[in-house]
Amino acid sequence: MNDPAGRRKPRRLAYWLLAIPFFATLWPPLYAHAEPTLAGIPFFYWYQLSWILLSSIVTGAVYLLTREDDA
Repeated sequence: MNDPAGRRKPRRLAYWLLAIPFFATLWPPLYAHAEPTLAGIPFFYWYQLSWILLSSIVTGAVYLLTREDDA
């Protein structure tokens, strides 16, 4: 049979994935420098812009992991 309690815990753990982008951009001294550049763009900018794409991937993964089954 369906065991919703057994599936609930992994789903709750999936929400912790949302903390990855938050902590990756939380501490500016981690990425507040110009080198290395990527196509002439300083690291400070391309690091933050890359997290826009990565955050959407993480958010989509969390959505797929936590959505309720339609069946």
